[in-house]
Amino acid sequence: MKTDTIFYSLFKEFPSIFFELINQSTAQAATYEFTSREIKQLSFRLDGLFLPKNQTSNQPFYVVEVQFQPDENLYYRLFTELFIFLNQYKPPHPWRVVVIYPSRRIEREQPLQFRELFSRVQRIYLDELETDASGSVGVNIVKLVIENQQTAPTVARQLINQAQVQIADPSTKRDLIDLIETIIVYKLPQKSRKEIEAMLGLSELKQTKVYQEAKQEGFSEGEQRGEQRGEQRGEQRGELKAKLTAILRLIKLGLSVEMIAEGLDLPLEFVQEAVELFEQQNVIAFVELLNEKRQLFSPQDLADLAEFIQPLPDQLEDLSSAIAHWCQQEAHTAQLEAWRQICSRLLSATVEKLLATNPDTLQTLSAPVNKAMVQHAIER
Repeated sequence: MKTDTIFYSLFKEFPSIFFELINQSTAQAATYEFTSREIKQLSFRLDGLFLPKNQTSNQPFYVVEVQFQPDENLYYRLFTELFIFLNQYKPPHPWRVVVIYPSRRIEREQPLQFRELFSRVQRIYLDELETDASGSVGVNIVKLVIENQQTAPTVARQLINQAQVQIADPSTKRDLIDLIETIIVYKLPQKSRKEIEAMLGLSELKQTKVYQEAKQEGFSEGEQRGEQRGEQRGEQRGELKAKLTAILRLIKLGLSVEMIAEGLDLPLEFVQEAVELFEQQNVIAFVELLNEKRQLFSPQDLADLAEFIQPLPDQLEDLSSAIAHWCQQEAHTAQLEAWRQICSRLLSATVEKLLATNPDTLQTLSAPVNKAMVQHAIER
């Protein structure tokens, strides 16, 4: 499961890598959205979907499956989910399936039932990717997932050097280096984060001005001081924020709370509480955005928002999802950036409150939010 979360994080943050893997132009990444989709019948979920943004294009949509264990039922389950999805959503695009295996020996093909369907299925075997198939940092990161424990740190250091040379954008560079570090953390669970930083030569890199400037927005000065002092409270703060940030990222990928709890080795109750807390904070942050940065909203924006919110049920999950969808539209870039900054600040405040109370439960931080709060902020 941890391997799955690495790949879904990779494709969410760097969709161009997926198109490199299937030998398509990386420019296509800009025309797709990586998401997941619930299939209500039988409680199925397609966790990896690349859907074309243009509904009228003839581009295919891609179902992505990561399979690192032998599974005789994989294709039975995968095609069942696919065809229920087709019946339920009736997408205006042809389907393609991409299955990623560490090696060919893991696959259980089931040709008797599915031979004809395999013409629309692309299998990728990571151990067969050519070394030169990638001057790409991204493809090399994918290969790092199957590197053995002995050689993985050396390969990771080479990848970090490659990223620093090839990637110009500081934020993208930082995200790639963080992803490389995360893979090594999963591969070497007996090592502490500080040991892995030293092993990969990241301790000095993380102190450079460029890396510091590219840090996640909202990382408070108090957190920086706590990290620099190396005090126990600072370490707890960093661990707790990393835990909550990891949950938040995986929620955005559409993974279920069960998958997240298993993948991050966390109690299911904690993940469920985190999901509800993030939904609350999404709504609270948007209300604050409407109240404090109203200049970002045109009269037409406010009218559209009122019409958009009005038919929604008064359910926290629906409100949070709708707000995220509205902000992520291409015309709302400024609102999205400001909303994310407020959400990040709220996350930092949550960490401080937890450390002051009980780091093992999020229930005490619940706040009452509802649709009327959003509507009042829109109409005021």
